[in-house]
Amino acid sequence: MTSRRKPEDAPDHVDGILAQWARERPDLDTSPMGILGRLGRLNRHTGRAIEAALGATGLQPWEFDVLATLRRAGPPYALSPGALIGSLMITSGTMTNRLDHLERAGLVRREPKPDDRRGLLVALTDAGRARVDHALALHVANEHRLLEGLTATERAQLAALLRRWLRMFEPPPGDGGEGKSGD
Repeated sequence: MTSRRKPEDAPDHVDGILAQWARERPDLDTSPMGILGRLGRLNRHTGRAIEAALGATGLQPWEFDVLATLRRAGPPYALSPGALIGSLMITSGTMTNRLDHLERAGLVRREPKPDDRRGLLVALTDAGRARVDHALALHVANEHRLLEGLTATERAQLAALLRRWLRMFEPPPGDGGEGKSGD
């Protein structure tokens, strides 16, 4: 009697790479390459799928990121440029270019901070809010599709493991991490 291999147990491209290293350098534990290699490959696959889904809305992923950050801030859907930079992990020069582009497209506007004449807020326009709300619905549906091969339990386990690993690189919110730019 032959045992049937389940599809999720079938070798992948990374297994082939690991087998080659095991043959060539049996003295090294290359198991981290399996995890990081798979993450890298998954990042490329999911990135392309996300870009394609957002493309249907006419938004680039970076445009969606800025608009979504403002949208999830809640009413009045406005943040300081510093808060956006901290949340998106980009440079101030990159942020300026992105805001210029989004402002020309009518999706955001810059306005004075009500309690500080020197301060500035970036706010979603009505058009920006409508655009990001539409894109968000498509984006979330696409992300569900990308994860459909995992059960709800597997998704929860994966999320917990990734959260724990990410904490090695980023402090939890409120521990001097994001949003502490003085804005």
